[in-house]
Amino acid sequence: MNEKLQQLAATLDGSLFYDTTMRTLYATDASAYREMPLAVAFPKNTEDLKKLIRFARAEKTSLIPRTAGTSLAGQVVGSGIVVDVSKHFTKILELNQQEGWVKVQPGVVRDELNIFLKPHGLFYGPETSTANRAMIGGMVGNNSCGSNSVVYRSAREHLLEVKGLLSDGSEVEFKALSLDEFHQKCEGNSLEAQIYRATRSLLGNFDNQEEIRREFPKKSIERRNTGYAVDMLVDMAPFTAGGPDFNFCSLIAGSEGTLAFLTEIKLNVVPLPPRDSGLLCVHFNSIDEALRANLIALKYKPSASELIDHYILDCTKDNIEQSKNRFFVLGDPGAILVVEIPSDDREEVKAIAQKMEADMRAAGLGYHFPLLFGADTKKIWALRKAGLGLLSNLPGDEKAVPVIEDTAVDVEDLPDFIRDFNEILKQYNLYSVHYAHAGSGEIHLRPIINLKTKEGNALFRAIAEEIATLVKKYKGSLSGEHGDGRLRGEFIRQMVGEKNYQLLKEVKKVWDPENIFNPNKIVDTPPMDTMLRYTPGQQTPEFKTVFRFYNQDVLQHAEQCNGSGDCRKTHLSGGTMCPSYMATRNEKDTTRARANILREFLTNSGKMNRFDHEEIKEVMDLCLSCKGCKSECPSNVDMAKLKAEFLQHYYDANGVPFRSKLIANYTKSNKLAALVPGLYNFAVTNPLIGGMIKKVSGFAPQRSMPTLYKTTLQKWFRKHQQSSAQPKTGRKVYLFCDEFTNYNDTEIGIKAILLLEKLGYAVEIPKHEESGRTWLSKGLIRTAKMIANRNVELLSPIISEETPLVGIEPSAVLTFRDEYIDLADDANFETAKKLAQHVFLIDEFIAREIEKGHIKKEQFSREKRSIQLHGHCMQKAVSSVAPTVKILSFPENYTVQTIPSGCCGMAGSFGYEKEHYEVSQQVGELVLLPTVRKQPADVIIAAPGTSCRHQIKDGTGRHAKHPVEVFYEALA
Repeated sequence: MNEKLQQLAATLDGSLFYDTTMRTLYATDASAYREMPLAVAFPKNTEDLKKLIRFARAEKTSLIPRTAGTSLAGQVVGSGIVVDVSKHFTKILELNQQEGWVKVQPGVVRDELNIFLKPHGLFYGPETSTANRAMIGGMVGNNSCGSNSVVYRSAREHLLEVKGLLSDGSEVEFKALSLDEFHQKCEGNSLEAQIYRATRSLLGNFDNQEEIRREFPKKSIERRNTGYAVDMLVDMAPFTAGGPDFNFCSLIAGSEGTLAFLTEIKLNVVPLPPRDSGLLCVHFNSIDEALRANLIALKYKPSASELIDHYILDCTKDNIEQSKNRFFVLGDPGAILVVEIPSDDREEVKAIAQKMEADMRAAGLGYHFPLLFGADTKKIWALRKAGLGLLSNLPGDEKAVPVIEDTAVDVEDLPDFIRDFNEILKQYNLYSVHYAHAGSGEIHLRPIINLKTKEGNALFRAIAEEIATLVKKYKGSLSGEHGDGRLRGEFIRQMVGEKNYQLLKEVKKVWDPENIFNPNKIVDTPPMDTMLRYTPGQQTPEFKTVFRFYNQDVLQHAEQCNGSGDCRKTHLSGGTMCPSYMATRNEKDTTRARANILREFLTNSGKMNRFDHEEIKEVMDLCLSCKGCKSECPSNVDMAKLKAEFLQHYYDANGVPFRSKLIANYTKSNKLAALVPGLYNFAVTNPLIGGMIKKVSGFAPQRSMPTLYKTTLQKWFRKHQQSSAQPKTGRKVYLFCDEFTNYNDTEIGIKAILLLEKLGYAVEIPKHEESGRTWLSKGLIRTAKMIANRNVELLSPIISEETPLVGIEPSAVLTFRDEYIDLADDANFETAKKLAQHVFLIDEFIAREIEKGHIKKEQFSREKRSIQLHGHCMQKAVSSVAPTVKILSFPENYTVQTIPSGCCGMAGSFGYEKEHYEVSQQVGELVLLPTVRKQPADVIIAAPGTSCRHQIKDGTGRHAKHPVEVFYEALA
């Protein structure tokens, strides 16, 4: 078969991969399923798709359409060729403002479509919690919706027309048809005509119509995604007199790519919603109270009514990013109902909220009713949307499993349904997480199960069977928005009855006679407990790691990735994670891919050293170790930590490359070079000598090399101490003289010391080692561990609340708050944690002192200055850019704007390395470098990171300043 795949690849304008690495990365989605595909295709155009269809027909294989791969029911898992349209089918084709529609290709990201539509006063209504990476093709395939579905319903209601390919490769267009047009479509011998004729025959049968109306979910349930939507077609003309025009789009939505391959999608768009809706965040003691209050809330026509239960609230306490979004939570509520009241008139919102609160209190429901507006509302939605990933952030092998999380019932039935649901779980000694769309009759429910055990696998099936029966009792839909896929397809027969199930099979057979489009989804689905990610009773060895992994091992940490694909967001969505994906748009370069490849080989390798695999190295290669995932991944997957751990074990088996040793030994090299700084600077800046150094070292010839200052900060400080008196305020700080500031950015260090002294602080540089950042970045973490422990031992006796440790370079200073704790020996563990509480970036320290009133505005210039600030990746992940903004805007007439950039692309040594230079520049060109180039000459460019400033210099020619330089120069 490989020879045939090679021949196919040669004919495509796009690309085709059939190597183990790529197949492994596409063997999973965001569900519990895993199946190795035959190959992975990235078609460039419709002709490529036709070639793939011909190949699938000739070779009796299948095509699995895929966009972002965030499906929760195994829709894009299969043994055929995965066809990823997310790379090339990404164009917005046409907008008609007057008629209110837009045409797009299936790989357009939902939120990016709305960014495009916003200047025109329009937007696409249906959303998902994955909207910043979910694509329109996938949303149509699953018939997706989200928190606002009480107003905007699902993708089906906004789907006007589609173009695509049928299973014989013929091009087709589906749209609304008059009666005459419908009957004309039935004429001829094409596959399209056969489909129309078969539909007329099947749905024109009165007995079939009656059976569909009797057995399908209640029509009052907006979220009906059970099987093929023949219940929607039956209500159209010619099958129902006076019904809407016939349109196959209603069937295509929710068909999960099993009927046709879409190439163009025409969507209804609507006017932008009110800009300033309010969120009433009602606190309850229990889920039941919240669901009863939900019925009261719905009387006031909210645009959303969303549930967050106490399990999610507990998870958010320990998540760096989401803990900031808990500001409105009072006590430990059993549940919070977030009710969105849409209006541009805040007084009207307040009046509605007061009435709603009065009604709920009269019913004895709710104890706290905060009403939030503006930027605060974004924090609430971020908290709710993070729920899915946070549920994966459980240590050990027990996880909140997506098995019965998509049930939808009539909203009036919801309290009773959830009560029955929880009674069933009690019988199995299980508890469930509850969250999401109370206003639409759908609560996402995830029981905690260990799928690695036989007992867990048995529970997985037993619970699915029990809840399917319960949903049928309430005449609900087993799938409300996440689709049937492999998870629920088995139960569709039970949901709609045998006769209707046979009708659905007939629909599939007519559309796809050779079963090439995403087979074994919706109909003929294998048992839901087959092809799972985890094998019951699977055994993995004990991993001896250098880093500490809390209450888990390194494999379990990688397994925290549930595939939700937050790392697939682009620079337009903001944030740092994941810079290499933002640049390349390749799944291989996502955090998810790296977690997948680690999970695969750490679980299934036959080697003693399970890290010793080129496949892992290949997928890890473009990880910049930016730390973005540490805070932005809702599952808290710290890929920088995993990469460093992997590299150490890989080097154990294969040796340490010369360049890695060179970079790791940066401090030692600079110590020698600092003896003759002029000679060193001449060598690295001379085109001939510098070019030779770069060539031998494996550095990019285009990249400039960092130079040394004429003296070191340590030497300057010793002289300075002899000639200057310390301030007598009694306030003292210790300065961590990191290796970058000591040798390269010495001027910044000098200004930092002078600034602190002028502000009344005695400064002392204590005895300490280098930070260890260069060793960490190259995966030589045993050496980093020794450095960390030594620094903890040296500094812990003198660092306290009264005498903190402050530092200048974020990547060096923040190791105390991040890696040092994970590297500390058991004997130093508590000491390292205590020390970390008193280590600050100089920006953080100054901001804190401003709050205490120790630093005053009159100490600074009143000159008007404008600053553009680029935050450091590690600062964003472990700390915050807010203190930097605070100090830079402290002088009276200084204004600061944060550049909405993620990683600068440099990431320590990454941007110097010749094979990474191009990606480094691509990352920089996403936001940072173009923004800097646009700034007038009098605008100050500020960047705390030494690598960031170097990238700005090389990429734009502008000199960026450390914030402490700007603050020093602002002194009156």
